[in-house]
Amino acid sequence: MAALSWALRRLTRPRSFVYLVHVFPVVNSIPTPLGMMPKSRASPEQIETYLNKERSKRREMLQKFLDQCRKFQVTVDVYLIESDQIANAIIELVPVLHIKQLVLGISKSNVRKLRRGSTIGGQVQKSAPVYCKVKIICDGKEVMAETIADPTPPLSPPPVDNSRSNMTPPSTTLNHDKAAANGEEKGGESRERKKITKFLRCFSF
Repeated sequence: MAALSWALRRLTRPRSFVYLVHVFPVVNSIPTPLGMMPKSRASPEQIETYLNKERSKRREMLQKFLDQCRKFQVTVDVYLIESDQIANAIIELVPVLHIKQLVLGISKSNVRKLRRGSTIGGQVQKSAPVYCKVKIICDGKEVMAETIADPTPPLSPPPVDNSRSNMTPPSTTLNHDKAAANGEEKGGESRERKKITKFLRCFSF
């Protein structure tokens, strides 16, 4: 929440457009009274019950972020990404959504690791396209990461092939829930979202 508050105060104004991105792990096992059960051995009912509980938790968590966005009167799109490779999932989303400013939160315990480039934030900051400015926020303050990296600047990803209309980033499944914080939507933003759905498999959660 601290990273979002920082971004809303410093980088937005009323009617600005904001993407909220949440990456959650791939479900490989289901909890049972006797312990964890591999998903392949669970019944469809057990899987659906567990997934519904997880969706409910995400809705509750995301609602707090949406409420904060409404206070600043910004328009919001929510992207839920199912992936075990968090940094890669975020990096792959940058060129698709044309993100030019990306704000990530980090805990105090990971600040030292950030400077070694061994955290998710450090990996994203190191590998993001050159046109995307990555800000790392800890307790409401920007952290300047002095990562040890190859002096060669990261290359911008190749352009997306429009002919591949069903392409989904490798090992990543996207769930898309649109929420307009101020109830208004600009024509350009609407066209942008239509373009996005050509390249991503998006569905409500």
